[in-house]
Parts: sequence; C-alpha cells; structure tokens
Amino acid sequence: MAEAVIVVALLLVAVSATAAVAVRDPVRQSLVLAVLGVVLAVLFTVLQAPDVGLSQLAVGSALTPLLLLLTVRKVRRRGRRDKEGGP
Repeated sequence: MAEAVIVVALLLVAVSATAAVAVRDPVRQSLVLAVLGVVLAVLFTVLQAPDVGLSQLAVGSALTPLLLLLTVRKVRRRGRRDKEGGP
C-alpha cells in the first residue's frame, strides 16, 4: 500500500514538473510551480520526512511563487511605463 502511494506521488511530481516547464506564461508558470511545491511536500511527507515537507510547503508553494508573481508584475509595469516614455 505504501509503495502505491509513493508511486502516485512520484507520478504527480513528474506531471506537475513537466507542466511547469511546458507553460510559457510567467503568471501561469508560477501557479503551476506552487502546485509542484504542494505535490513535493506531499511526496516528502509520504517518504517520512515531514520537516522537509513543511519547509517545502512554506518555501516552494508559497514564498517562491509569490516572489515570482511580484517580480513579473513589476517588470510588466516598468515595461508599460518605458513604452509611454515616463521616468
């Protein structure tokens, strides 16, 4: 039974990692990255490493995608401002 759960978690990791690479839009990519972080946290928990899973949940599924979304927003805003000729 435990082996089946590990296999399912590994398959979910493979699918979500492939989706993160395949998506081209940075906003969608950061959301898929958040899903990948959650799936990795589940995998770590299944593999009996709950401390690593909690760290992955905090950093990989919350903090990193948030920073990416904020960065994309700032870059897009700066690009619009440069096109308009502002400072």
